[in-house]
Amino acid sequence: MISNYFYHEIIRKNVIGFGTLFNNIYIKHKDSAGNQKSDLLVPIAYGPIQKFLARIEQQPDLAKKQSISLPRLSFEMKGISYDGSRKGSPIQTFKAVNPSDNTKINKVFMPVPYNLSFELNIISKIQDDALQILEQILPFFQPSFAITIDLVESIGEKKDTPIFLNSISMSDNYEGDYGERRYLMYTLSFTAKTNFFGPVVDNTSALIKKVKVDYFSSTDIKNAKREVRYTITPRALNDYNNDNTTSLAEDIDNKVTKFDVNDATALSKDVYIKIGDENMQIKSVDGNTLTVYRGIDNSVVSSHDIGTSIDVLNVLDDALIELDDDFGFNSDVEFFGDFKTYSPTLGQDV
Repeated sequence: MISNYFYHEIIRKNVIGFGTLFNNIYIKHKDSAGNQKSDLLVPIAYGPIQKFLARIEQQPDLAKKQSISLPRLSFEMKGISYDGSRKGSPIQTFKAVNPSDNTKINKVFMPVPYNLSFELNIISKIQDDALQILEQILPFFQPSFAITIDLVESIGEKKDTPIFLNSISMSDNYEGDYGERRYLMYTLSFTAKTNFFGPVVDNTSALIKKVKVDYFSSTDIKNAKREVRYTITPRALNDYNNDNTTSLAEDIDNKVTKFDVNDATALSKDVYIKIGDENMQIKSVDGNTLTVYRGIDNSVVSSHDIGTSIDVLNVLDDALIELDDDFGFNSDVEFFGDFKTYSPTLGQDV
C-alpha cells in the first residue's frame, strides 16, 4: 500500500528552524551607576525541560560550582496533529522543474497540512534575566511569525511556515530551604503550521505539449452537437537544429518585404523563417522570390546582408523547445457536426 522509500526531513527542518529563531538572544547586566558589566549570549538546547531541571537540582549547594548555568533556553517538539482547516484535494498534483536538471519535470501530490506543537522554556535564577529574554521574543509574534523552510529540495519547494504563540505560563520554585537553588521558568507554547509531501516522481513524459478544446452548441453536452475544436501546440521562436535551409541572394533593409533567396524549393506559404534575430512568415513564394511578413513574434525588424543563412522554424524545432524558453502557439481549427467529445485518456473521440 505505502509507496517506495522517501524522506524529505520535513519534521527535522521545522525543529531546526524553530530553534534557530531563538539562538541569538542576549542579556545584559549593569551596575548601580548604569554601566554595563556583562553581555551574555543565552544558550539554547533541544531537550525536555525535566532533564535541565534535574541537572539544576543535582547540585543544590550554592557554595559550590553549579552543574548547569542559568539563564538558558530549552525547547522540544511536543506533538503532531492534522489540520483539517487547510485540507486540499487528496488527488490533485502539481509539477515543478527539477532544480538540478531544468530539462526534467517532477510530479508530486499536493501537500498534507499538519500542525507541530513546540514548547520553549526560559529558565533563570533572576527575574530580570527572564524578563529580558521574554521581551526579546514577544514583539515578533502577533500572534504568529513566519519562517521560510526549504521543505522539498528535489522540487525547490520553499514555503513560509507560520509559527503561532499560543500561551505563556510562569512558575517559581521559591519555596524550600536556603540550600535549595531557586529557578524561575517561563513556558511558551507554539504551533507551527507546516505541510508534508509525498514521494516526488520524475514526470518529464507527462509535460503537456498539446491542448484540445471542443465547443458545443449548448451547455447540455450530452444532447448538443460538437461545433468546433481548437488544437493548440507550442511553436518554436528560435532555430534549434541549425537547418540552414537557404540563404539571402541580396542585401535587404528594414523596409523590404520582397526579396530573393538562393533556393526556395524547401519553402512554402505560411512557413516561419528566421534571418539573424528576426522572425518572418512567408506570405507567398514565386520561384526564388519570397514575400514575407516582417518582425513576427515581436522580433526586431533589421537589415540583413547577402549570404545570411535562412533557417526554417518547423515541427523539428517545436520538439526541441526547452522548459524556460519563450514560445508561441500553433493553432488548428476543425469543424464537426456530431455529439462526440475527445477523451485524453483514450486519445480519441468517443
